[in-house]
Parts: sequence; C-alpha cells; structure tokens
Amino acid sequence: MANAILYDSTLCIGCKACEGACAERWGLPYDDKIAAEGKISAHKLTAVETHGDRFSRRLCMNCQQPACASVCPVGALQKTSLGPVVYDADKCMGCRYCMQACPFQVPSYEWDKQLPKMRKCNLCYERELQGKVTACTEACPVGATAFGERNAMISEARKRLAEKPDAYYQKIYGITEVGGTSVFYISAVPFEQIGLRTNVPQEALPETTWRVLELVPDIVSTGTVLLGGIWWITNRRAEVARKEGRR
Repeated sequence: MANAILYDSTLCIGCKACEGACAERWGLPYDDKIAAEGKISAHKLTAVETHGDRFSRRLCMNCQQPACASVCPVGALQKTSLGPVVYDADKCMGCRYCMQACPFQVPSYEWDKQLPKMRKCNLCYERELQGKVTACTEACPVGATAFGERNAMISEARKRLAEKPDAYYQKIYGITEVGGTSVFYISAVPFEQIGLRTNVPQEALPETTWRVLELVPDIVSTGTVLLGGIWWITNRRAEVARKEGRR
C-alpha cells in the first residue's frame, strides 16, 4: 500500500510548524535564521514559501517512477512500496546525478562537509514503518498537510474540489506530473502562482530516459561501469587503510 501527502494551500497559515517538525525528525538545526530561509537545502528538507497572500510548501515529491533513482549508478536511491524514495548514504559515490535528473530540483548536497551526503525528504519512511504519519502532518495545527493511502488522498482532494468549486482551482497537482508523485497539491489559484513547476512532462521520466539511452553509444554503459569501479576501488582502499590503522 503506497502512501502520500496531500497539501492544501488554502488552509496553510504559514506558521512553519512543519519545518520545525521536519528538522527535529532529521536532527537538523532550526532557528529564526533557518526559518527565514525560503528554500529547501541540505539542512532544510521542507520549506514554506510565501506567494503574495498565499503559501506553499516545497519538499521531495517522492515520484512514482523517480528519475533520481533511475540515474543512480550504484543504487543509493530506491523507491519503496510504501511510497517514499529512500537514500542509502553508504552506497552513494557523490556523483550528484540525482540532482541533475530531478525535475523538481529537490536533492541537496552538503557542500560544506568533508564527508558530504545528499539530503532530501523521504516522507518519514521510518515513521511509516511504525504506522505513524509524517512529522510535518502531525505538527500542522490546521490540517493543511494530510497523510494517508495514496488513492485515499486523491479521493480526499477530489472531494474538496467538488464540495467547494469556487474555493479551488479545479486540478490536483501530482497525479500525472512526471508520471505521478507521492505529494499532491490543491490550491485556490493555478499552481504556477504558488511556485510549482507546471512545465514538467506528464510522462514518467525514466521511460523517456531509457528511450534516449537506446540511441546513445555503448560508451554510456561503459562509463557507468567505470564509475562504479572507481567508487568501489576508492572505498576499498579506505577500508584497507582503516584496518591497517587498527593494527
């Protein structure tokens, strides 16, 4: 059973409780300076944006067929059956292909650290495994963020649009964008007015990627293997050095 988030921009009051809860869940710092930052980053995995008198949230869309996972040569990113796209830092080779592939420009890199990692929201995967809702959902005081089974969230969004047709722009963002996502938006205005990208393809990007790669010479595959080999050798040397140091 895949889960998803439904974000209702018409209910959001911009309190940023979701930001604080997200930071606490990840063990990241959060203060007035970070709260004032209006974009996601390696230390801020969700951000409340202000667009005039309306609010919106940025976070990883956890796509149904994630482009980030499809381009990762070492399998550091994986789509789970629960919905989240999870990241294994121990596998990551730091190529940052995921950052280039993401149509929503979400993955962020810890540029200021000696041993950097990529960071992004994973829909609180560990909490989901325990049967809990996401930290941002739990923290929202007005119900602007809801969490549940994906089809149920779609049904809830459609219900709200039908019950209050004059209050909502009559579309749901995330059902077809890039083949579908695990985060849905509903809004009083067209989505570009709350900062969402509306020029993304409606087709799952991995399908497009593989069709393009079929036309690319075998050097692409060779390059991927080579990069994987370099990553393994580098890590193997570090492992040997650690063992020798202990002796």
